[in-house]
Amino acid sequence: MSQTESGIAAGSASGASQPEFAAPGKAIGALVYFSSASENTARFVAGCRLQDEGINVYRIPLRAADPALNVHEPYVIMVPTYGGGVVKKAVPIQVKRFLNDPDNRAWIRGVIASGNTNFGEAYCAAGDIIAAKCHVPYLYRYELMGTPEDTAAVRNGLVHFFAQQQ
Repeated sequence: MSQTESGIAAGSASGASQPEFAAPGKAIGALVYFSSASENTARFVAGCRLQDEGINVYRIPLRAADPALNVHEPYVIMVPTYGGGVVKKAVPIQVKRFLNDPDNRAWIRGVIASGNTNFGEAYCAAGDIIAAKCHVPYLYRYELMGTPEDTAAVRNGLVHFFAQQQ
């Protein structure tokens, strides 16, 4: 599978990765997301069409053998919650690896998380953990694949959020 087919772009000469979905013209910000093999988060992100609003979209690689993602612009991270209700296992290892890079962590501005209400108190816990550790606002949470209302809320919310950052 080529890098284009996998949705992972190789780094450019400056060391920054290329977006999976690039905003035409000057971007107002970026969304970095992780999606497991289920592709639920990927489908949600694709439905938001954030690039049409001037937001670059980057995907954290699923496999450790894939090229690392390096983001050099302000972004909001979107993550699913793992762990089946066990808070200590809520943040996917790929997201931890991405955020453990100080260059990537320097650009984070907020977090959005998905989860399953069956997880009880651990519902969307990945967002709570990342917001606390990275000292950024927890902007939105939604269940599983989200609803059309969630898609509109995330799209409009990110446009508003990045406009306030300027």
